[in-house]
Amino acid sequence: MRGVLKCALGAGLGLIVCMVASSCDGNTDAITGSGSGASTPTPSGPNVAAATVDAGPTNSSTNTLFVSVTVCVPGSTTSCQTIDNIEVDTGSYGLRILSPVLTVALPVQTLSSGASLVECTNFVQGYSWGPVVSADVQIAGETASSLPVQVIGDPNFSTVPDDCSGLGMAVNTVAEFGANGILGVGPFIQDCGAACANEAVPTSYYACTTECTATAVALSAQVQNPVNSFTTDNNGVILQLPTVAATGAATASGYLIFGIDTESNNASNASGTETVLTVDDQDFLSVTFAGQTLSQSFIDSGTNGIYFNDSSLPACTESGLTDFYCPASTTSFSAMLTGANGVTASAQFSVANTESLFSGSSTTFTAFANLGGSYPGTTSTFDFGLPFYFGRRVATAIEGYTTKVGTGPYFAF
Repeated sequence: MRGVLKCALGAGLGLIVCMVASSCDGNTDAITGSGSGASTPTPSGPNVAAATVDAGPTNSSTNTLFVSVTVCVPGSTTSCQTIDNIEVDTGSYGLRILSPVLTVALPVQTLSSGASLVECTNFVQGYSWGPVVSADVQIAGETASSLPVQVIGDPNFSTVPDDCSGLGMAVNTVAEFGANGILGVGPFIQDCGAACANEAVPTSYYACTTECTATAVALSAQVQNPVNSFTTDNNGVILQLPTVAATGAATASGYLIFGIDTESNNASNASGTETVLTVDDQDFLSVTFAGQTLSQSFIDSGTNGIYFNDSSLPACTESGLTDFYCPASTTSFSAMLTGANGVTASAQFSVANTESLFSGSSTTFTAFANLGGSYPGTTSTFDFGLPFYFGRRVATAIEGYTTKVGTGPYFAF
């Protein structure tokens, strides 16, 4: 969840990470908007998890995609718990679970000094704090063994270092997340990578005894993408979501498919027209919009809207919605995405009046293809959030893994 706002709609949170990237080749295609994936066959098999956009555990989430995840004490088949309402996020890396919903005692990872390993997770408008534990993780028929997982808001680790708490508001509860946890399945393996392996990075990993101090952490001990640890189907994911009407939908049901070109249901070029856009070592690609080139842009299922800055669009005035756009009528736009590999794809999208979307009979709707708002704090970013995924089949390939159309990290659609 690299970019976005925390607001009354149960918006996603922007997860700040650092990674190591590689590159690949692709081709050029045009995106015509929600609906391009409508004829895609229904996938089935042990590598397919049902994914649903609904109101979530707080009954207040909007454009948040959820799956169920099972966690077990490493090596156990009985000390296990299945947790629903875990948000699917292609903009972050690793599984993070909110402490209040966790009922199994997962062992906390310790460093060679005997200190507990604890992480400060940076978001656009705040932070989360909690220990790194070990868990066997199962999603659909896929399993990752002894995976480093963060438990957020653990009361046994209540003392937060000043450099972490100084990032802003604490985001450590289900109410603040609008989810029971986050499943980060972006195009990188670890959530910090070589930067944190080489040296202690403030506001990242900490060694905690009676006090907590920033520490370097080996790659294998960092919170990391579960997919990479699967025995098979471990080179990426595909999200397949239905189209959503212009007025929205009460819910939307789709699929999280593991692997790319590893099974009959996850071909990398299923329609024969997919575009492959690689990303740089910060998960960024470039978006050209309204005559400007925005170099720190991204595609992110963990963002609940399309976020960009456009002075021609009026902001909403209703309390809690002022970061969203409220044009007099739904407005159509075009943007050009350019990958780190130089491949381009045009994208048409629309932005509706947010106050109108949430009025009348649609007050209980949770899925919207035309929800948009301003991006906070920077003019160099365009954030294609979950609305980008509606009606599409979007693949996310993990760094260093090769598919029939290229080598990750890339997005393809």
